Amino acid sequence: MSEVTIETQPAAGSARPSTKEPAPRASRPVLIWATVGGALLLLQIYVWARWISGPYFTRVPTGVSDPPIYMKVPLIANAAILWAALPVALWWFFIRPWRRERRIGLDGLLVLSTGLMFFQDPLLNYLNTWCTYNTWLFNRGSWSALIPGAVSPEAPGKQVAEPLLTNIPGYAYGVVLITIVGCAFMRKIQSRWPNISVVRLILVAYGFDILLDFLMEGCLLLPIGFYSYPGAIRAVSINAGHYYQWPVYEGLMWGGVQTALCCLRYFTDENGRTLVERGLDHVRGGVVRQQFVRFLALFAGASACFFVFYNVPAQWFGMHADPWPTDVQKRSYLNGGICGDGSDQPCPNPVLPLPTKRSGFIDNDGRLVLPPGAQLPAVVPFQHGR
Repeated sequence: MSEVTIETQPAAGSARPSTKEPAPRASRPVLIWATVGGALLLLQIYVWARWISGPYFTRVPTGVSDPPIYMKVPLIANAAILWAALPVALWWFFIRPWRRERRIGLDGLLVLSTGLMFFQDPLLNYLNTWCTYNTWLFNRGSWSALIPGAVSPEAPGKQVAEPLLTNIPGYAYGVVLITIVGCAFMRKIQSRWPNISVVRLILVAYGFDILLDFLMEGCLLLPIGFYSYPGAIRAVSINAGHYYQWPVYEGLMWGGVQTALCCLRYFTDENGRTLVERGLDHVRGGVVRQQFVRFLALFAGASACFFVFYNVPAQWFGMHADPWPTDVQKRSYLNGGICGDGSDQPCPNPVLPLPTKRSGFIDNDGRLVLPPGAQLPAVVPFQHGR
């Protein structure tokens, strides 16, 4: 699956390293990445186990509004196509390479990695709720409230729900297919301009991925009501004020994720190893252990792409969100029972204090509602004369 080979030749007069014994600490890069991947995997298993066995594993209802037919048909078709193509994806990414080489290739491991990367999907609402999914789709709530440190106020049955039938295959082989397209574009650009620098090649790929995200999200997924960005900053959004508004920085962030994934897959060394796999050939313990270490390292690398280029900057944009448009608030299927009509608190707005799951909130009548059993903190008088 190697796209670009970066060969390293020894300097003139220098001796080649011995092939009998690995260089000291030669396996350290891949082991560091694999350790990070293992820690992330354990965290995800822990959170998902708590979610499945706890009260948050419950459907978030659609509410009184019913999505129009122009939403329902493409939403059903989207999920149906993803699951209908799943056997083909399994054969192409797993069964086919296993029959040929008795191992899973780079793309197959990336499918597993991006599928698990799905865990980070609700992290964009970590501090403030500014993105919602259509609750008409099949869901069982979300694990977002169980992620350590998350502060956005959510309750079972009243939260941003994850559309499982779409997002599971979408994040798995769907993201990898887009990555393969991006790599093909990079290969085409490099063949057309062989002397293009690595930096310029990455920038061209970044522009391509931004455009691809606009076509995918701004022109398709948002208009069919798959999800919405009600907290988008309208001054830098296309179709601002509508349920399908597309913030330009969404393209910058997700374009960054896809470009990073493309670079991870595209730039390899003389052994076909990606950046996070360097030193894999020096890992002892047989093929099975090597493959597992390789998977954990790639999982950590893919997760880092999502976290660094999307979820970190998303927190800043979420904290500067604009008021939710009326076009979103009137559609209960894009609300999730979080706020507005049918609840006791208004939807997020910059003029209101930002509530957390530990704080009180301002209700629809402008009154402060404290958590059960809580009281306003007392004012401690200054100590005079000392």
